[in-house]
Amino acid sequence: QVQLVESGGGLVQPGGSLRLSCAAVGRLFSIYDMAWYRQAPGLQRELVAGITSRNSTNYADSVKGRFTISRDNAKNTAYLQMNSLTPEDTAVYYCNANVKPQAIGSPIYYWGQGTQVTVSS
Repeated sequence: QVQLVESGGGLVQPGGSLRLSCAAVGRLFSIYDMAWYRQAPGLQRELVAGITSRNSTNYADSVKGRFTISRDNAKNTAYLQMNSLTPEDTAVYYCNANVKPQAIGSPIYYWGQGTQVTVSS
């Protein structure tokens, strides 16, 4: 069984930084795309940043130049470095990964449990 374990959320002042981590644990064969989404109260879940297995990245316009997504394939882990945070970044952040659990069969999308990021003075 594959699980995505997130960490790194918390309370930070405006202008501050946080680094989120997402580790894929359990028996797995390979990981393809990984991504971070977020959901603020009353709003739909939105894509924040994504990264392919070849390290090609994409970002939401609202975070370009402030957030950086990366991955360590040896550790099956993705990261989201968030700088210059504003109150509008407050949300629950979710990790998403396209994982092939076994050598045969199709990959499956998994979600993490979410980690709260609160930007407030």
